[in-house]
Amino acid sequence: MVKNDVFKLYEGDLLRQSTGDTLRPGGYFLTDLGVKSCDFLPGSVILDVGCGSGATVERLVSHYQLQAIGIDPSEVLLEIGRKKNSGLNLIQGCGEDLPFPINHVDGVFAECALSVMFDPDQVIKEVFRVLKPDGRLVINDVYARNPEGLKSLQELNFDSCIRRALPKEQLINKLNGQGFEIVHWSDHTNLLTQLTVNLIMTHGSMTEFWLKSSSCSVDPILAQAAIKQAKMGYFQLIARKGC
Repeated sequence: MVKNDVFKLYEGDLLRQSTGDTLRPGGYFLTDLGVKSCDFLPGSVILDVGCGSGATVERLVSHYQLQAIGIDPSEVLLEIGRKKNSGLNLIQGCGEDLPFPINHVDGVFAECALSVMFDPDQVIKEVFRVLKPDGRLVINDVYARNPEGLKSLQELNFDSCIRRALPKEQLINKLNGQGFEIVHWSDHTNLLTQLTVNLIMTHGSMTEFWLKSSSCSVDPILAQAAIKQAKMGYFQLIARKGC
């Protein structure tokens, strides 16, 4: 699970014990809200960037009859998804280089995904390219409510959504800069708070959670201090590609 000395938290079982296969706060709550807010019609082509083991892909297909495609760089997570449901359309790849033609999909989901991408600007550019005119981008992710705490987060020696969280204004500026129009923003930090409670219930304490991840060389005290300083929040953003 270690690559370039960085531990990939989302590839292990510790987080999954509290989140299930979604690996994110709130499970499918914001996924469902995003589908309904965007009025995606059955048969619409939807791309899930950073799909993990394909939990959202399966949800979009089974509950909404959407043509969902998942892409993720982690062969570990993709293999988990394929074993659970061999019929899912899951492909290995990265958000910075989407293997689809221009104006190909009706919608894109990025759930706790953009914040783990190495080059979010390139990801946004690629998403804009593959979206059809008037297509929607749904982002459910963490954000730093205190930008002054970003440096401490980025210095942590593990790969998860909190490590590359952006402030709200910086993310919106990135999207606007690529041509997106923001049509919705809502704060759902309560879901992140509930996940913290679930982690404590599962592992005894957040310190114990980080200690169980000791193979990633993360100092529990430093991790918790960095998260507190950044005042981590959780949000849903929906952006539109102009015609």
